[in-house]
Amino acid sequence: MPVRFNFPLFLTWLRILAIPVFVAVLYVPESWLAEHTANVTSMWIFIGAAVTDWADGYLARRWNQTTSFGAFLDPVADKLMVAAALIVLTEKGLVNPFASLIIIGREITISALREWMAQIGQSKSVAVNILGKVKTVSQLVAIPFMLFNGVLFGLFHTVNVGRWLIWIAAIITLLSMVVYLKAAIEAPPAPPTK
Repeated sequence: MPVRFNFPLFLTWLRILAIPVFVAVLYVPESWLAEHTANVTSMWIFIGAAVTDWADGYLARRWNQTTSFGAFLDPVADKLMVAAALIVLTEKGLVNPFASLIIIGREITISALREWMAQIGQSKSVAVNILGKVKTVSQLVAIPFMLFNGVLFGLFHTVNVGRWLIWIAAIITLLSMVVYLKAAIEAPPAPPTK
């Protein structure tokens, strides 16, 4: 049966299509777009992507428009956007490379782990837990702070707050990975196939 195209799925695709735009805005020559304007624009693109991340899942459930393809594509879109943001922010010297490596490495590891657990019929053992959700929220708050890269309300520089939050996200990322790996190790073996 072909994949049904619906509005929640459209929002997911929109998030993926926003990634090259998001990156391009940060590298537009300053003669075309002032640096602060580029930073603020990229921040709003990222925030818009985060909002659609919530909206597509909510609407798919509310309108009973969930699809297997949508369930696959949604986390891929999230991980691609976060990875793109971390790579660009690292290249610009705003994020510590080790924090980015921890976060991106964890996403690759857990994605592979979930695929393997699904193959042996134990996907519920590595379902999203509260640590994973806290990690996501930390990232989604930290990254816009660093993208803004300026003084907010004349009170504090957003990069300083963003750096603290991204390290908190990296630590939570490691903890959640340990939890997932432990659950995978302790999962009962799959029943033999006949």
